[in-house]
Amino acid sequence: MTSRLLAGVAALSLLIGAACTTAPTPAPQPEISAQRLSDGIRTISADEYQGRYPGTEGERMTLAWLQAQYEAMGLQPGGPNGQWLQRVELKRYTPDGASAASFVGPDGQTRALEPGKDILIRAATNDGRANVQGAPVVFAGYGIVAPERGWDDYGNMDLRGKVVIVMAGEPDGEVFNGAYTTHHASGAAKADQAFARGAVGVITMNPVSATDEAWTRAGQQNGRTRGFTPGAANVEFTGSINMDTAHAMVTAAGLDHSAFSNYASGSFKAVELRGVKLNVQASETVTTLVTHNLLAKIEGTERPDEVIVYSAHWDHVGGEAQHPNAEGEDKIWNGAWDNASGTVGVVEVARAFAAGPRPERTVVFAHMAAEEMGLLGAYAYVADPVYPLETTVADLNIDMLPLSPPTRDVAIFGKGQNDLEDRLGVLAAAEGRYITDDRQPEQGFYYRSDHFPFARAGVPALMPWHGVDWDEGGIAVGRPAWDARFEADYHQPSDEWRPDLDFRSAVENLELLYRLGFDLANSNDWPGWKPSSEFGAVRARTDAARQ
Repeated sequence: MTSRLLAGVAALSLLIGAACTTAPTPAPQPEISAQRLSDGIRTISADEYQGRYPGTEGERMTLAWLQAQYEAMGLQPGGPNGQWLQRVELKRYTPDGASAASFVGPDGQTRALEPGKDILIRAATNDGRANVQGAPVVFAGYGIVAPERGWDDYGNMDLRGKVVIVMAGEPDGEVFNGAYTTHHASGAAKADQAFARGAVGVITMNPVSATDEAWTRAGQQNGRTRGFTPGAANVEFTGSINMDTAHAMVTAAGLDHSAFSNYASGSFKAVELRGVKLNVQASETVTTLVTHNLLAKIEGTERPDEVIVYSAHWDHVGGEAQHPNAEGEDKIWNGAWDNASGTVGVVEVARAFAAGPRPERTVVFAHMAAEEMGLLGAYAYVADPVYPLETTVADLNIDMLPLSPPTRDVAIFGKGQNDLEDRLGVLAAAEGRYITDDRQPEQGFYYRSDHFPFARAGVPALMPWHGVDWDEGGIAVGRPAWDARFEADYHQPSDEWRPDLDFRSAVENLELLYRLGFDLANSNDWPGWKPSSEFGAVRARTDAARQ
C-alpha cells in the first residue's frame, strides 16, 4: 500500500459514495509487483520474439506465454466456444496500378484526372474492385453530422449512387473540441455518414495545390498496403483531391465559389455539382493475414452477462523481415514499452483479481492483435464480439505503461468523454493525485489505441497515459524526461527492456485501474457518456438492454 493510499483512506469512502449510485465493496489492496512487470516485459520483448509481428513465430510465442500465465492463475479461457484464442482474418489491399478517373461536365466534355497527381484513389474495401461510372457529385462541407453539437452538413440530401466530396478535418473553435479533435474529423466517421446515406465513394478535399510538397508526398505513398478495418463502411472507393481539381469540377458545374464559402458556419447544407458526373476505376490485390486475439476471464457470480474488459495489444512492428531496408545493426523492434508493458500490465491486474474475491460481474482480460496495423484486432473483436457490446460495462485499456518515478497527475486519453474519468478521479484524489488530459492534442491519442473501437461502438472506454507531474521535481522535471523518452524510443529498435526501468508510476496506475475495475465489477452502475461526446448516441441505441 502506497503512502498516498494510507493518507487517503478516510476520504475514499466519502468520495466513492458521492460519485456512484451504489457504493461498492472496497477493493482489497492489490499486490502489483514491479519485479513481475519487469520479468514479463523482459521475456516477451526479447530478441527471440522478433518484434511480435502478427502471423509469425513471435505471435505464437507471445500467445503461448500469455496462456500459460492465465492457466497458472486458474482463469478460464475467454474466447469463442470456450477457447483462449479468437481468430482474426485481416484483409490487406495493395494497388495493382490499374486505376483511372475522369469527370464529365454539363457540356458533355470528359476531363481526365491523373491518379497520383489530380486525384488519389483506393479501393481497399469489398473485393478490392471499384467501377463507378457517371456518378453524380455532391459537396458536403465537412461531411459531419453531430447532433450533440447541433451540426448537420447533409440535411435531407439523398446520396444514393453518388460520390461525396468533403473537406478534411473539422471546424475550428469550441463548437467542436478546440485543440482536441473529435472523431467526426476522421475519414472513417465521414465514410460512415456518407455510406449510410447511399454514397458509393468519398473524396476528401485537401486545401493545397497540385504542386504542394505534402500533396506530392501523399501521392507517392498512396500505393502502400492497407488493412481493411472490420466493420468499416464498404464504399466502392475512397480518395483525395487537391484544390486545383476541386476548382476544375466546380467551374465545370458553372457554380460560383461563394456558394461554398460558408461550409464552416454550421448553416451549410450539402450541394450537388449539377451536371458533373465522376468515373472511377481501381483494383487492388487482396491478401489475408491470420492472427489472433487472446482472451481470459473470471466469470461473475451474480451478473455474468455484464462484462468489464481490460485490454492491451500484444503485437509490435516486427524485425528484419518486416524492415529489410532498416539502417543500423539492430534489426528488431522489441517493443518493450510499446506494448509489452501494457500486455504484462493486464496480466498483473488479472493476477490481482484472481487473488481476491470473485466479482459479481464477469471480468475479461483481452490481448488484442494488430494494433500497430490500425487497431485491427480490436476492431475485429467489436465487429464480432464474444460478449455483447450492449452489456459490456466498460473497456479499460493499457498501452505503454508509465515508466517513471511516482507522479501526482494521472493523464488520460479523451478527457471529457465519459464518466469513467470521474470515477478514476475519485480513486486518484484519495491518493492525493488528480486527473489531467494527455497534454498532446496534436497527437489525437484517443483514436489511436485499442480502447477506441469499443468507444466507437458506444462502450465507455478509458485509457490512462503518462503523468509528467513528478512527486519530486514536478512538471519542470517530468515533462522533459517524458519528451526525451518518447523521442528516443517510440517505435524504435531502442525500445528494449533495461534493468534500470522505473516501474513505480506503472504500479501506481495499475493499482488505480484495478480498483476502478473492481468497483465496476461489484456494482450495478453503468458508466455513461457525457452530453458533448459523439459516442453517447451510439450507446443510447441499446439502453433497453441495460435496464
